[in-house]
This record gives sequence, C-alpha cells and structure tokens, in this order.
Amino acid sequence: MKYFRATSLLVGLMTLSLLSACARKDDTVILRLGHSLDTQHTVHKAMVYMGERLAFYSKGKMKVMIYPSSQLGSERELVELLQIGSLAMTKVSASPLEGFVPEMQLFSIPYVFRDREHYWRVLDSDLGKSLLKGAEKVRLKGLGYYDAGSRSFYTTDGPINSPADLKGKKIRVLNSPTAVRTVKALGAAATPVAWGELYTALQQGVVDGAENNPPSYYLSRHYEISRYYSLDEHTSVPDVVLMSLKVWNSLTEQQQQWLTLAMADSVEYQKKLWQQASDEALAAVKAAGVQVIYPDKQPFRDAVKEFHHSFDGTPVGKIMQQIEKM
Repeated sequence: MKYFRATSLLVGLMTLSLLSACARKDDTVILRLGHSLDTQHTVHKAMVYMGERLAFYSKGKMKVMIYPSSQLGSERELVELLQIGSLAMTKVSASPLEGFVPEMQLFSIPYVFRDREHYWRVLDSDLGKSLLKGAEKVRLKGLGYYDAGSRSFYTTDGPINSPADLKGKKIRVLNSPTAVRTVKALGAAATPVAWGELYTALQQGVVDGAENNPPSYYLSRHYEISRYYSLDEHTSVPDVVLMSLKVWNSLTEQQQQWLTLAMADSVEYQKKLWQQASDEALAAVKAAGVQVIYPDKQPFRDAVKEFHHSFDGTPVGKIMQQIEKM
C-alpha cells in the first residue's frame, strides 16, 4: 500500500526520543518489537517465546523488548518506523503487504491451498521464502510466517451452505483489492468496514455478515449477532513478522543466525498455540448456540475457477501453478 512507503514523521520523532530500535547495554543487543495485539493473543505469546529462545541461543547477548497493544502506534505507523530504522520488528497480515509485494496477493485468492499441510509446505518452501524476500525493496526484512488460520463466512440471517446462499448478501471484507474480488467471485457484495466498527455494522444491518478465522469470530463476540458460521475456509492469510532491513543489516552474521533460529522456534510454538485457540473458539461458540456448518467445499471451488483463470499468464498465476504442483 502507498502508506507503507510514506514516513510518519510525527510518530517517528516521538518514538526516536523515547527509544532506539536496537539498543546496546553492557554488550547486550536489545531489539525493540511493537505490535497491535493484546497480550493474550497467540502471536504475542509466540513473540515472547522468540525472545526467550534468542536469549538462549545468544547466551544472553541478545534480547527482545516487546511493546504490545499499539503502545508505539498503529500497524501502519509501526511499519513506517521499521522502514526508517526506528523500530526493529513488528507483525502485519500478508493481505495489506500486496500493495508493494504484488505476489503476496495470492494469499487472498480463494482455494489456492488444498489443506493445512499443503499451506505450510508452501510457506516453508523456497517459494515462501522468496515472497518474504520481496519486502526488502521497501526496506523491510521478512523473518517468517505465523499461523492465522483460514477465513470462513459468518452471517446473521441464515446459514451459508453453498455460494448460492451468498447471493445478494453484503459481506464485510478486508481492505484488500483481492479480498474484495474473492467475495464478489463467490456471489456476495463485498463491503469494506473497519474491524472496530464491525460489531455495530452487523448489529445495525449495515452488513449481513463477515468472514474470519474462529478465534477472531469468538473473541470479537460477533457470534452474539451472527449466529451462523460456515467453515468453507476459502482463504488462508498468514501473519508476517517483519524486521527493519536497516536494523537487520546492522547485526553481525552470528547475531542474524541466532535471530533466525529463535524465529523458527517461535513459528512452531505459535502453530500449536493457534490450533489450540481455534479448537477452543469453535467449542465456545457451539456452546453459545451458534450453528456451525461444514459445507461441501467443491461448489465454492467451482465458483472461483474463472477468478483463478483471470491470473493466467501473470506472475501470480505462475506462482499458483507452482503451488498446485507442490
């Protein structure tokens, strides 16, 4: 997105006056990490674990200091701080990254992955690593992927058993061009709404439903209004842990290796946490009386075939062909 290329001067100056991205104290490197999630989120817990593993590998010579809950700014502002080297690390969803790494849009294309195993096989491959490397042209270093599950539809006035049930419905989507096209391809009217405004939008009928993963559906309490949750699992959009390329380049090769190992450990840890959180969220909404539907996914896959073909001959289309063979 264009705003990722800009610099939030005010936030940058305020933050620079308080801290540096990579401080050194008594020969210990302290990496500052900011994110917008609360401390109960699996991503925050995984970041804490990453800090523990980094301290272990470096024998205390490197540490991570975490600032959760938007203490240092919004997601946009945190990315901008990374770009100018005033913050070491943050987390962002892959969807908004498509603005400057166009290949990232493949995560917002429905049914690119056959199942969870296929999804992680792609992310862990050289292809997954090359997608992360694409962020370097905008002064960002992709360290790895965290699990954010699969997105499915939830609605207020009836279940979604097939794409036909989406006809005429207004569905809230992420502010991503590809996410908008996905929902349109499945027959609904795509309606971008800010996440913080979605509960009210569902309540007032501004939208008829939305789409998200089970923990988000549960923790947002959207299930109180939208009582039908159809696990069609149309897209799997990972979270991406980003680092300031400037800060990364300031580390020694040994320090980079320690951080890489710590990141890999935290990815495996977060996968387990995510699966547990997802299972618990589904159990909780079922207990609250939500009707959870497990539809046949093939009609949904058939409905987006033309959408898939629209990428034929493009760089993203070529990547999709690679993924299909993996």
